[in-house]
Amino acid sequence: MLSKLDDYPIHQTSEPVAHPATSDRHAYDRYWFNGYQDDGAFYFGIGAALYPNLEIMDCGLSLVIDGIQVAFHGSRRAPKEPTDLSVGPFQIDIQEPMKRLRVVLDDNETGISGELQWIARTANIEEGHQLARRRVGRMEATRFNQFGHWSGELRYEGQSLKVDPSRVLGTKDRSWGIRPVGDPAPPGAPPQAPGGISFIWAPLHWEDRCTHMGVFETQHGFPWHFDGMICPVYDDPDQIPGTEDPDTEFLAGGDHQIQMIPGTRRAERAEITLHRNDGSREEIQLDPALCFRMKGIGYSHPEWGHGKWKGELAIAGESWKCADLDEMAMQNLHIQQVVMATSGDKKGVGVLEQIHLGPNSRYGFKQFLDPA
Repeated sequence: MLSKLDDYPIHQTSEPVAHPATSDRHAYDRYWFNGYQDDGAFYFGIGAALYPNLEIMDCGLSLVIDGIQVAFHGSRRAPKEPTDLSVGPFQIDIQEPMKRLRVVLDDNETGISGELQWIARTANIEEGHQLARRRVGRMEATRFNQFGHWSGELRYEGQSLKVDPSRVLGTKDRSWGIRPVGDPAPPGAPPQAPGGISFIWAPLHWEDRCTHMGVFETQHGFPWHFDGMICPVYDDPDQIPGTEDPDTEFLAGGDHQIQMIPGTRRAERAEITLHRNDGSREEIQLDPALCFRMKGIGYSHPEWGHGKWKGELAIAGESWKCADLDEMAMQNLHIQQVVMATSGDKKGVGVLEQIHLGPNSRYGFKQFLDPA
């Protein structure tokens, strides 16, 4: 099956590009974005992914503001043309690869819509190749990030929200490979020990740079995957020196300390430490201002989870009051918090993503879902 991409010299196998090199049912190729105002007044998340071996494409756009979170979900049979990044009224338009794109959600029955323009502030930054050899939930993926601004408008519940690029920052995240998606396969023999995951991810915007630290850890606090970098920033996307920036500094390591809100598994405050290659260390304090539930764009959503067959085309909208949520329900544990960042006399803003499932000796969790 040929596609437009086959006209480029990019083939990695003897098959057309639309044929994945793996037959693994969990193959995926995902776009993910966040955006947030610099005072923490609102946050939006956007996701879209192709699951080539499931023949499904899905998407989501979700906004948290004024104590409520609204969410648009969409799913379709995967298009024959892989450059078609649309799901009903939702579309990603790549205007200039690795630099400029637009996200559009046309007016639809859910009452959630909008138009957003991505304005790059940094080059793209490749994270280390991720490999988790778990019996259930194997993950093998490449991921890259980019920092930027957003401009445009979001509409929800009869209201309109102006997205001002001078105040609304965010992150673009692209990843592909293999990770648990779709309906679960038969589990086989029961596990002999409780499984789990501990993940934090903290991209931060500063006036003169962007910093990032992300880590996967075992239940004993051993990091099995780490990413960290300090990135130059540019006032004009045309000043960015190519797809990647030779002046990006990749960190030697990092650490974190999170003070959890009692009765939850999310941060009341946190500190991260960046270990630089010259041996110096930078301590950054993070103070949460707003909490976004990742289920709004499909993560752990009981009905609109990633890669689930919903029919040839299906869309839906929902909303909830943030204060009414069960903090320890499985679908509410994966979060991003808008955080105010402080490093010495410097101020920044960004997000702290967290998901802690299972025992964790660092933070005192003994069971799969016991709270702080």
